[in-house]
Amino acid sequence: MIQACVTISLVEQARGGPFVFWGDLEIAFRAAKQARFDAVEIFAPSAESLAQLPLSGLLEAEGLKLAALGTGAGWVLHRRHLVSPQAAERREAEAFIRAIIDKAGEFGAMAIIGSMQGHFGAEVDRTAALAYLAGSLDRLGEHAGQYGVPLLFEPLNRYETNLLHTLGDAGDLLDSMASDNVRLLADLFHMNIEEQDIASALTAAAAKIGHIHFVDSNRHAAGLGHLEYEPIAAALKQIGYSGYLSAEALPLPNSEQAALETMATFRKYF
Repeated sequence: MIQACVTISLVEQARGGPFVFWGDLEIAFRAAKQARFDAVEIFAPSAESLAQLPLSGLLEAEGLKLAALGTGAGWVLHRRHLVSPQAAERREAEAFIRAIIDKAGEFGAMAIIGSMQGHFGAEVDRTAALAYLAGSLDRLGEHAGQYGVPLLFEPLNRYETNLLHTLGDAGDLLDSMASDNVRLLADLFHMNIEEQDIASALTAAAAKIGHIHFVDSNRHAAGLGHLEYEPIAAALKQIGYSGYLSAEALPLPNSEQAALETMATFRKYF
């Protein structure tokens, strides 16, 4: 059964980004439960920062699950990514992600690689960058396997990376790898920019999809843009998707209203 999830950011330097709730976990968890979400997805400064928080107690108190942890703070705060021309920086990026995987694994949750995939440029061409990326995903995917969960890789739109933009292209990279424990995160905002047809792309990538960011065309809450959700819902039902739809949306007009709008659209179609 598809379940509803909502994002929470604890990274002050990312303020203004597409996360429904910000800052205070206790307040965010309470609001998520009141809006009838099943789970949360957290964007935190580091695994170490999460270890200082009463995460288990808060989840239990509100009856929520931890769906996933983001790794993007490795880029936002430290400017580390997996295709850096410097081997030491690539190792540091992997170490940051590995620690997030370990923390997520304590809760049976997944880790997400989005912005930390990086980009190619003058010092590293696309072929080399994709080889670096595939190698890192192989190693990190196997590391996640010990917790019985996949690693999530998120294709981003052309304005955020120059590597892989569509589910098809990212799926081809996964097919070239040794690990079979990496899945795709299908973000409807990015897909609206890059895919010819969102429903068809979801259907074609069915076996590889592990998580979905449920958001509208303008990065507002689902239902506040121009995406047509009926064919998306039909495609997800057709492929038997049973993971999370996670609201990675701007907190507009405010966090509480973005959460309620998301749930209204979720209930309408799912």
